[in-house]
Amino acid sequence: MKRLAFFFATALSTTTAFAEEVPKPPPPTQLPALVTLSDADRLFHTGGLDLLVADAQVVRAEGDLLAARAVQNPNIQGSVGYAFDYGPPAACVGCSPWSFSVQLSDNATLFDIMTGKRGLRGDVARAALKAARLGRVDAERVVRAQVKQTYVQVVVAKGAEDFTKEVQQTLTQSYEINKLRYPAVINEGDLARIEVQKLEADQAVDQAKLAVRQGQIGLGFLLGARGIVPDFDVERTLLKFAVPASLQSATEQSLLQTAMTTRADLRAWNFTRESAEAELALAKRQRFPDVALFANYTQSGTGPAAIQPPTVTLGLSFNLPIFYQQQGEVRRAEADIGGATVQREKALAQVVSDVTTAWSQYVAARDLVTRVETIRERAKKARDIVDLQFRGGTATLMDFLDAERQYIAANQEHLQDLALYWGAVFGLEQAVGTELK
Repeated sequence: MKRLAFFFATALSTTTAFAEEVPKPPPPTQLPALVTLSDADRLFHTGGLDLLVADAQVVRAEGDLLAARAVQNPNIQGSVGYAFDYGPPAACVGCSPWSFSVQLSDNATLFDIMTGKRGLRGDVARAALKAARLGRVDAERVVRAQVKQTYVQVVVAKGAEDFTKEVQQTLTQSYEINKLRYPAVINEGDLARIEVQKLEADQAVDQAKLAVRQGQIGLGFLLGARGIVPDFDVERTLLKFAVPASLQSATEQSLLQTAMTTRADLRAWNFTRESAEAELALAKRQRFPDVALFANYTQSGTGPAAIQPPTVTLGLSFNLPIFYQQQGEVRRAEADIGGATVQREKALAQVVSDVTTAWSQYVAARDLVTRVETIRERAKKARDIVDLQFRGGTATLMDFLDAERQYIAANQEHLQDLALYWGAVFGLEQAVGTELK
C-alpha cells in the first residue's frame, strides 16, 4: 500500500519533473567584426540551430517519459431515466417514476500499477530519454567539428587573400618599372610576360576573395546567422603549424581507447538496447489483462414502492486474452533488441573506422605541412636571390618569372597543407569525441 500511495503521489507531480524548457529560436546571431575560434564556439552553442533541433528531441523524449509514467484518470458515468408505465399506489407519498444511475471506475489504474506495467513503460521511456540526451551530445560533437573546419577554411582563405594581394602589389610594381625600361632595356615579349604574370596575380586575388566570402557565409550559417552575413575578419593563429599538447604523445591506439569511452553515439546504443529490453518485458506483461474496478449506484423510482430500491454494485471488468496474447508486440520488441545490438556493433566498427581514418589523415597532413614549410622557405630565398640578380643584370627575365612562380606555388601549397592539417586535427577531435588541446 505504501508503494501504491507513492505512485499516486508522484503521478500528481509529473508535470514538474523536468526543468528543461521547450527550445525556442534565439534571435539571429550578430557576428562581430573579428571572429575568433573561441567566439565561433560560443556563438555556435548559443545560436546554432542544429543544437536547438537536438534539444527539441530531448524535450520530446521527456514528454514521452511523462506520458509513460502517467496515471489514468478515473472514469465516471451517470444516467437519468423515466418509467412511462410506472403507476405508484395512490397512498404512496413521494413515489416517482424517475430513475438515475452513477458509476465510478478506476480505468484499470490499480492493476496497472500493481502488475508493474506502469513501471515498465517508464523504464522504456527513461532509457529512450537517456539515448536522446546522448544523441544531443553527439550532435554537438559533429556540428562543433563542422564549425571548426569551416573556420579553418575561412582562415586559410583569408591567408590566401593576404598573400595574393602581396604578390599582386609586387608584380604590379615590377610591371610599372619594366614599362619604363621598354624598349630601351627589355623587348616587347619580356614586357608581355611580366604583364601576364601581373594579370594572373589579379585573377588570384579575385578567386581568393570569392573563397573568403563563401567561407564566411558557410560559417555564419553554422553560427546561427539568418540574414546577410557581414564581412568579418578571423584570427590568423591557425596559419601556423603547431601540434596540440594532447597529440604530442598520442598514438592511434590511445585515441581509439579514448573514443570508446567518450563517443556519445556509441553509449547511446546501450540505452537504446535497454529501452528495447524494457519494451519486451512490457509486451510480455501486457498479456495480463487490464482489470478495471468499478462501483455502481442505481435507483429506479423513489418512495416505498420504487421499481428498484437504491442498489450499490461493486465489480470488475477485463478482456479475456483468448485469441491474442501480444505475439506481435513481443516479436517486434525482440527484433528491436536484435537491431539495437547489431547497431551498437556497427557503431563500434564506425568508431574504429573514424579514429583510424582520422589518425592516418592527421599523420599525413602533419608530414606534408612540415615538409612544405621548408619548401616555402627555400622558394622564398631562391626568389629573392634571383630578383637581385635580375635587377643587376646577371639573371634573365625567365629566371625571375620561374622563381616567382615557384614561390607562389610553394605558398599556395603551404596554405592548402595547413588547411588539411588543421582540418585533420579537428576531424580527429570529431572521431575521438573530445576536444584536443
